[in-house]
Amino acid sequence: MPERRTVALVTLGCARNEVDSEELAGRLAADGWELVENAEEADVAVVNTCGFVEAAKKDSVDALLEANDLKDHGRTQAVVAVGCMAERYGKELAEALPEADGVLGFDDYADISNRLQTILNGGSVEAHTPRDRRKLLPLSPVERQEAAATVALPGHGSVDAPENVPSDLPEGLAPASGPRAPLRRRLDTSPVASVKLASGCDRRCSFCAIPSFRGSFVSRRPSDVLNETRWLAEQGVKEVMLVSENNTSYGKDLGDIRLLESLLPELASVDGIERVRVSYLQPAEMRPGLIDVLTSTEKVVPYFDLSFQHSAPDVLRAMRRFGDTDRFLELLETIRSKAPTAGARSNFIVGFPGETEADFAELERFITHARLDAIGVFGYSDEDGTEAATYEHKLDQDVVDERLAHLSRLAEELTAQRAEERIGETLEVLVESESDDEDEEGGWIGRAAHQAPETDGQVLLLTTDGGAGPGLAPGRMVRAKVVGTEGVDLVAECLFEEAGR
Repeated sequence: MPERRTVALVTLGCARNEVDSEELAGRLAADGWELVENAEEADVAVVNTCGFVEAAKKDSVDALLEANDLKDHGRTQAVVAVGCMAERYGKELAEALPEADGVLGFDDYADISNRLQTILNGGSVEAHTPRDRRKLLPLSPVERQEAAATVALPGHGSVDAPENVPSDLPEGLAPASGPRAPLRRRLDTSPVASVKLASGCDRRCSFCAIPSFRGSFVSRRPSDVLNETRWLAEQGVKEVMLVSENNTSYGKDLGDIRLLESLLPELASVDGIERVRVSYLQPAEMRPGLIDVLTSTEKVVPYFDLSFQHSAPDVLRAMRRFGDTDRFLELLETIRSKAPTAGARSNFIVGFPGETEADFAELERFITHARLDAIGVFGYSDEDGTEAATYEHKLDQDVVDERLAHLSRLAEELTAQRAEERIGETLEVLVESESDDEDEEGGWIGRAAHQAPETDGQVLLLTTDGGAGPGLAPGRMVRAKVVGTEGVDLVAECLFEEAGR
């Protein structure tokens, strides 16, 4: 009998990282590793890092150091960094953080089992050497699909995956049904799961380093997305959230920029799937046909995660983005004319180099009139290798901090007001867990169509029978009437009617 090998995956950052972790889990489980939930119970702790902004990078380093502490008083023998921060900094991270026993890039994912075994045996694996991943694929999107088979794309699988995967996969693993279909092992039992629609980004926003370490935009084939969604449904998933760096570009490298419009109804028709959500939409790329599908397709929720970032024209141009306050408000008006209760959220950067008081006031004007359900606000900071880091007219940090605090307070007030507007609405709520609030005994936690997991608010479902309800449980869709709010969160009375349109 082979020696027992245990591994834990600690995931930081966005939903795309969560998908990547489940691919790594699938590869490791297929090669005989036992997956455990807690790092202290694992021989190897694999930390899937985030490398987007300074705060996220700090969290990643803290997680690596915390895992390293387990080596002194637990089972853990090795700590390995993977993910965006490892890919972005590679050897630099390894030198700065000797506590990590390995720093592996995306190119190591296909052979992750052997890499971890070498480290566990006391050997060394050369730290990843960063490179600009945009240069790995042709400049023309339509020429990328064939070339992409030779490039590591987390969440896409690789061309040699079927040869390395045993035919009798362990229970709970997604099958590799083609060269681009990933192995996947779920790391939780949530009724919600993300599905990667594409990887990389072709936009050149001056503040963002993601394309340099995630690479150029590459769509997954519709058949792979559908197959993975069907498998997730078999695992009990009720809601799938499509993720990528830019979902509005899906299909451009497959010869059809409108491919998402045709794929969404197919995903919504998968047996067992009750809700399909699309995240990461670029306002400048929103098409009338896509808006129509998102607002009128059964089981596709009218949810618009729009990456506005700012609304003052001069700041947007400096960011190498498009639009302005009035055009953005017009877009939201178009959406709500088709789906009055549609959900909308966005993130904004304040204190960008050259941002004037008038620019900041313009941003205030936009969010005041936009009626967004959720707002994220971030203060600008230089990111290594970005164009904006070279800009002049940087604002003093105290000015950035002051604007960040001011807009954050305003955003909190506005999203609370938006939540209050929903009092009296009847919602379709996906039940996710029992409430752990001692003051709300018998309640359940769920999310409505306008609420994405992690980033947005939630619904506290009140019941009149001590919480049991007629079979109320995670994964069930029910109707509920909003009777109150707690900030951005909603309080709703469960009507105990099965949701459906």
